Amino acid sequence: MEPLLINDLCLRPYKVSDVQAFVAAVRESHATVGRWMSWYRAGYSRVEAEAWFTQANQGLQDNANYELGIFTSDGATLLGGVGLNQFNRAHNFCNLGYWVRASKQGQGIATRASGALADYGFRELQLARIEIVAAQGNLPSQRVAQKIGAAFECMARNRLVLHGQSIAAAVYSVIPERSIKP
Repeated sequence: MEPLLINDLCLRPYKVSDVQAFVAAVRESHATVGRWMSWYRAGYSRVEAEAWFTQANQGLQDNANYELGIFTSDGATLLGGVGLNQFNRAHNFCNLGYWVRASKQGQGIATRASGALADYGFRELQLARIEIVAAQGNLPSQRVAQKIGAAFECMARNRLVLHGQSIAAAVYSVIPERSIKP
């Protein structure tokens, strides 16, 4: 997949040279993002990052998922991650997930990146629907969903398992007519 360039951001596949920056971003963001994503942990390691990059890039090759890093426009500085995943091919929809490192939060990065990737999903993958599932209480993630034109559908009980516990999650959907352009 070619990088997606949008204004001041570059969405691109992860490279081996990004591992150290990815580990630093994950560790930096444990307090703000870690409570919402079970794969986050304070001691996140290089081995875990390398395994994630391998899995993400294999998914891209197989068209099974589109997990990309969010970088500055020159593709050099890692800001976070965004992905289309959990595809339901029979019903032509998938999930959209995103995170931004703690030091770069509050700058609209997740909104621009997720809006661009949703647009890619509708334009290039011909998806009919993209879902965003945000843990109850994860208001920053819910605000991003709203900003890209996603409609709140429900608060689903026991929708996510987070740190070994089933929790409720807000379910949003965006469809081609509702998506915003980055």
